[in-house]
Amino acid sequence: MIHLFEPAKQPGAPIFLLLHGTGGTEQDLIGLVSLLHPEAGYLSVRGEVTENGMPRFFKRLAEGVFDEADLALRTERLITFLEEMSEAHGFTVDQLIPVGYSNGANIAANMMFEKRLFEQAILLHPMVPRRGLALPDSSQVRIFIGAGTNDPICPASETEELTQLFEQAGADVDVTWSHHGHQLVMPTIEAAAQWLAIKK
Repeated sequence: MIHLFEPAKQPGAPIFLLLHGTGGTEQDLIGLVSLLHPEAGYLSVRGEVTENGMPRFFKRLAEGVFDEADLALRTERLITFLEEMSEAHGFTVDQLIPVGYSNGANIAANMMFEKRLFEQAILLHPMVPRRGLALPDSSQVRIFIGAGTNDPICPASETEELTQLFEQAGADVDVTWSHHGHQLVMPTIEAAAQWLAIKK
C-alpha cells in the first residue's frame, strides 16, 4: 500500500495510524501528528480504492451505503499490511493509535469490530461500519470520537449508535461534539490531544 512512515521521536511515544477521508491521500493528516503528541511517529496509508478518481479505503454503493463485501476484503488487507509494517519497523500493532477521518474512521472502526487490535483510537466523524455483529471484548480500550451535531454525512444518530456498540463491548468512549458539519476543527483536535494525555 502507498504509505509514509515516521518512527516515534522517543521510546514510548505513540505511533499514529493516519487514515484519510474520501479524496484524501497519505499526506492529509500528517499535520495533526504534532498537535496530538509532539513526540509521536506515524504510519499514514492511502486507500486502495478510487471513486471518481478519489482515493477511499473501501467501496460504497451510495452515499452512506457501504459495499460490505469490499469493506471486509479491504479491512483484512489493511490488517495484514499493518502486521507486515510492524515487523519491518519493529513495533507491535497494538502500539498503533488509529486517527481516522470520515472514510478512514469507518475502516478503523471496522478493524476494531473485527479484532481487538488497538488499545486507543481517535475516530473523527465516523459512521457505524456494519450492523448485526458481535464485537470483540473491548474492555480497557479507549476511544475518542469527534462528531458534528449538524454533520450532513454522518448524522448524530450514527455517532450515538457507534458509541453504544463500543460501550456494550466494554470500551471507554469519549465523544466531543462540534457544530461545523463534517469539517475537522481545531477544538476537536485539541480535545483529542487532551484526551490522549489522560492515562486511565
